[in-house]
Amino acid sequence: MGNDDVHKVDLRAFVRAGDVFDRGRALRDVVPSSAHDHDATNPNRPGVLDFIESSNEGRLPDLVPLRMGRMIVSPFAFFRGSAGLQAADLAGSPANGLNAQLCGDAHAANFGLYGSPHGEIIMDINDFDETIPGPWEWDLKRLAASLVLAGREGGVDAEGCVDAAEDAVKSYRRTIRDLAEAPFLTSWTALPDSSVIEKAKADALIDDFAEAADKARGNTSAKVVAKWTEHLDDHATGIRRHRFIEDPPILTHIDDAEREAVIDGLEAYVESLRESRRNLIARFAVQDVAFRIVGTGSVGLRSYVALLHGNHDEVLVLQLKQANPSALAPFLPAQEPRHEGQRIVFGARLVQASTDILLGWTTIDGVPYMVRQFRNMKGDIDPTLLKGNHLDDYGRLAGALLARAHTRSLDPRLLAGYFDGDKELHKAIGRYAVRYADQTQLDYTELLAAVESGTIQAQLA
Repeated sequence: MGNDDVHKVDLRAFVRAGDVFDRGRALRDVVPSSAHDHDATNPNRPGVLDFIESSNEGRLPDLVPLRMGRMIVSPFAFFRGSAGLQAADLAGSPANGLNAQLCGDAHAANFGLYGSPHGEIIMDINDFDETIPGPWEWDLKRLAASLVLAGREGGVDAEGCVDAAEDAVKSYRRTIRDLAEAPFLTSWTALPDSSVIEKAKADALIDDFAEAADKARGNTSAKVVAKWTEHLDDHATGIRRHRFIEDPPILTHIDDAEREAVIDGLEAYVESLRESRRNLIARFAVQDVAFRIVGTGSVGLRSYVALLHGNHDEVLVLQLKQANPSALAPFLPAQEPRHEGQRIVFGARLVQASTDILLGWTTIDGVPYMVRQFRNMKGDIDPTLLKGNHLDDYGRLAGALLARAHTRSLDPRLLAGYFDGDKELHKAIGRYAVRYADQTQLDYTELLAAVESGTIQAQLA
């Protein structure tokens, strides 16, 4: 299989927009909006501690307590590490039959800022560990529930939390309708830069976006080198080399054999890049490799940072992150087998408006990895720090971004037909979001009790 899947298409048959719209509208008779106001849990869901145990399988045992420590910080932190549990709860829930390439973990903190290949700061979904084709409703419901949890953590009142969840759905629906009317090329190539704030009616976030964008512009490989490395002058060649400074347990050195295995993996990764980028990465040389812990749900998986030397004093930091099967996979139809790193790259390339030009995949000692730039002008707007109308506006922004992402794989005209005349979906999903947030708090409390009793070990860091 090559870098991109090849789909057989029929360019001879023309289908009227109205006919596509009508197909979507007919789905309202099968699954009305009210059907999305359903129970928070599935009777067949695993027990919370059973879920935790299974989700820790295959992780580095000495890092599992750190993962548990990060998950007990708050109900929202627990939610971020339990995409598979919500997927188990959503399995068999009402869905209208239209599938999209899901983010798979579309919580409110999974929308971030990063630099496009041309240096623009854009905002989009930024993590695809769980990406997989599935019901569009799953991403939207996860987003709505996460906004309630983020609002509660930030002290937003109950009404404000519901408003944020409902407005995310309203914005998703409105954006789908707008994209259904736009020329295909216009909707496909539109970049979600600062102008998306006005389009999403999220004006309260203008200052938040500008502040985050300013920080993101300085978040580069050069900054990583300045902060995390020491200089080692090579007098024989006259090259100033760098070495990562240990900061255990977050950043640690690895032995020579492991370092060589990672470099071998990087050399193999080059073949996963699009042809125009292979000559680019081949001009760099690896200076150092270290193990680095990242995220919440990802803690315990193998993850490396590689420091590469480029032209003159140029530096590049790549991240190699272990790629496990999507946590949603057990609850969705089986997919054609593929390298798990390739699955993540395929999902990101399909969903994001602009993708990291060095995004690829590789295998190290039989373990699949995805590879990307570690710092690519990345930034974020922390939803747990937003108050009142700012959280509400963030919900509208995230809803619009999720809609744009879904329309890369799902014809917006179908969903626009399904949404025709709808005035209830936001209320139905809003009620579900509150119930699921309540359930998450119960699940979190159960994990916390297990930690406090010593049943589960947790390390705070």
